[in-house]
Amino acid sequence: MSGDLVPQPPQLRMSDADRECVAERLRTAVGEGRLTLEEFEQRYNGVLAARTFADVEPFVADLPGGPVSPPAAQFTELRTTAASLKRRGPWVVARRLQVTAKAGSVKLDFTEALIGYRVVEIDLDVVAGSTTLVLPPGASVDIDKVEMVAGSAKVRQVPTTAIAGHGHHFVVRGKQRAGSLVVRYQRRFWRWRW
Repeated sequence: MSGDLVPQPPQLRMSDADRECVAERLRTAVGEGRLTLEEFEQRYNGVLAARTFADVEPFVADLPGGPVSPPAAQFTELRTTAASLKRRGPWVVARRLQVTAKAGSVKLDFTEALIGYRVVEIDLDVVAGSTTLVLPPGASVDIDKVEMVAGSAKVRQVPTTAIAGHGHHFVVRGKQRAGSLVVRYQRRFWRWRW
């Protein structure tokens, strides 16, 4: 359980290439007449001085394109053997995750994760362990392509079909053997989150 009252914005550091992407958004905005040259210059200097993704957010918050987030990989592999595998807090989610676990539990908490794609695919290969997926508010899930062998699968209060224009959609497939698969939203009690 976490004692945090409110999730804090991610403090991931930016690269020069990340700053250049934000600067290009500002150039486009001034070219479209959304910013004056004076506004562009002030914001551009602020972006060049920024260290984290949270630092640049105020410079683009009123422009099209949504929040600034780190570029996400197309594919990431997560592996564990006889140990727990956990992700929580501000972590960058790839479009496709391959999760391999043997004799260990998996808990992926997407509540504060940085998700750059509307659809996230998760390929499971879990043997003798449990898998828990904690989805962000408004997300939906499809677990119809998961083969369960000597285990159980539960989706708790999460829509099982994508709703157009609402949140992220997670497509889970693969095998879960001798263990359980649980998909849910974050639980809350007073100031605790888990």
